Amino acid sequence: MSDIYSKYETVIGLEVHAQLLTESKLFCSDSAAFGGAPNTHISAITMGHPGTLPRMNRKAAEYAIKLGLACHCDIEKDNYFARKNYFYPDLPKGYQISQHTAPICKNGYLTISTDAGTRTVKLNRIHLEEDAGKLLHDQDPQYSYVDLNRAGVPLVEIVSEPDLHSGDEAYAYLTEMRRLVRYLEVCDGNMEEGSMRCDANISVRLKGSTTLGTKVEVKNMNSIRSVKKAIEVEVKRQIDIIESGGTIIQETRSFDAATGSSFSMRSKEEANDYRYFPEPDLAPFHLSDEFIAQIKASLPALPEELIERYTMQYGLTEYDARVICDDKATAAYFEEVIKATSHYKAASNWVSGPVKSWLNEQGKDISQFPVSPALLAALIELVDAGKVSFSIASSRILPAMIAEPGDPLGIATRLNLLQDNNADNITPIIDEVLAKYPDKVAAFKGGKKGLMSLFVGEVMKLSKGKADPRLTNELLAERLKS
Repeated sequence: MSDIYSKYETVIGLEVHAQLLTESKLFCSDSAAFGGAPNTHISAITMGHPGTLPRMNRKAAEYAIKLGLACHCDIEKDNYFARKNYFYPDLPKGYQISQHTAPICKNGYLTISTDAGTRTVKLNRIHLEEDAGKLLHDQDPQYSYVDLNRAGVPLVEIVSEPDLHSGDEAYAYLTEMRRLVRYLEVCDGNMEEGSMRCDANISVRLKGSTTLGTKVEVKNMNSIRSVKKAIEVEVKRQIDIIESGGTIIQETRSFDAATGSSFSMRSKEEANDYRYFPEPDLAPFHLSDEFIAQIKASLPALPEELIERYTMQYGLTEYDARVICDDKATAAYFEEVIKATSHYKAASNWVSGPVKSWLNEQGKDISQFPVSPALLAALIELVDAGKVSFSIASSRILPAMIAEPGDPLGIATRLNLLQDNNADNITPIIDEVLAKYPDKVAAFKGGKKGLMSLFVGEVMKLSKGKADPRLTNELLAERLKS
């Protein structure tokens, strides 16, 4: 980066909207499921017809508290909703029911890891609100259509402090937040379907300055990668304007992922007047200590906790631990494997290696993997006992177990794959290999010790992979001394 850009510090705050995985909407029994024909998940309450009354979804509050506790937030015990008044075609009531001055979760933080290290990002709040509907602009050349299926679906809005300083940090933050909501099973985190959405408030200032620059909000980013790219594009745009003597205008911009550029949507010179006032049709609700304690007790082991345990207790590298904890189902599978074997590093290598490769090739997730954790652990034990090599286990035995799950020892025996650890059987093969390569033997004795792998490879080839590699190495070393 040139000196022009390195003079500046980037300041970013993210607003993440996550749709909660409740069966019904926030204030009525209409289905909150994704999809469905347009305007089929609606009722008089969703439409805000006169005489209808909203009723609070208890499960939505539970999910918000769950997320808040996982993010180390303070839980607000006395809550109420407010009306946020603004007009938009897909907002059927003409206002949105949201939390304003009393968010259900305050403060807190999220831990992220980048190439620069691990640090915490401060949160401002997590609050509950209902979603708006959706405008469809591609159904007709002359008209835009309105689909209200999404209207009223429960959301949490997760607002960070302006505590991020690069596109890489924003990428790490969103990746961690998505992983967290999936672990908690409060949101599916699918940005492509709109169930997790992000707006970025971006500003720049000279390094050393404590005054925030004029912020620009960037919207309409449908992937974590797009958020990172949009931030990088916007930071460059702002610095270029300042360096050319211009002034940053507070505005909302939209990001076009196809072109990698943004364009202005509207100016935000002054704050919008949403005319907030307490929602008159919903009573305030109080959260008891017992209710919060029950939710806290129900929290699963979270990535932070698992990574610490895997590195400190099981001796995995942080990288290996993070790969295992990338999603909850993989971590759960790994947990079951290590209940049946104490070879933790080998278990990690198998789950993140051959198992993950097969899943990627098949386009499946680990819940669809046909080999049970107990059988995979038995295969790991078979390799550790020296009865088969890792190569044979991964290339021959595991595929056989996938095709027809069964005991790996039985499969290895049936396919005649058990390693030969009888020195009387391996020694003649070693003599044959050394006789075949007299020049290589001389070179090895002359100091080219790397040739050992050639000799081992040839022995394995002639033995059809059945020679015990460890015994082969020992016998070769003895033969090559003479």
